[in-house]
Amino acid sequence: MPLDPHRIDNAVLALLFLGLHENQRAWKTFDWDAMNRLHAKGMIEDPVNKAKSVVLTDAGLQQSALLLEQLFAMQQPPGSREPGNN
Repeated sequence: MPLDPHRIDNAVLALLFLGLHENQRAWKTFDWDAMNRLHAKGMIEDPVNKAKSVVLTDAGLQQSALLLEQLFAMQQPPGSREPGNN
């Protein structure tokens, strides 16, 4: 099955946002090809180093937050109420 590397990169970038610590650092436990592509796109600093985490650039931080919401936010059916707002 052929995979779309752009969609994979978007998902990895969104998931990096979940692992943020120290403002813009995230654990680099994802596919190295995707991490290298994100670096080439300017979303993260060079992942090839001894650190166990990677630094998101300002653009990467902004895009990762947007993608996290776009890809993984729960969708509310029309006319439904937010959880906890009975």
